[in-house]
Amino acid sequence: MKNDTLESGLPWWKYGHVWLVVAGPALVVVASFVTLYIAVTRIDPVVTEDYYRKGLEINKTLNKEANAASLAPAIQARNHAATGVAPENKSVPKP
Repeated sequence: MKNDTLESGLPWWKYGHVWLVVAGPALVVVASFVTLYIAVTRIDPVVTEDYYRKGLEINKTLNKEANAASLAPAIQARNHAATGVAPENKSVPKP
């Protein structure tokens, strides 16, 4: 009968495939500690007290800019893309 003993001459840390198995979880643990350090040492940005009023002012500014610049060319392009018919431009005479 054959003797079924393991021939293990090297310790476990000298095998490369062991380090492939250990490296993944070890990197995750290190990354979690780095993330924890960043979260604890950095100050969180505080939202201003009047964020709602500032948002309304931004919306008013954007509406004024949108009304100033007409959206007619964009609407004409959208209609042309949907129907395939180019709108007639009455200001430019046909040759």
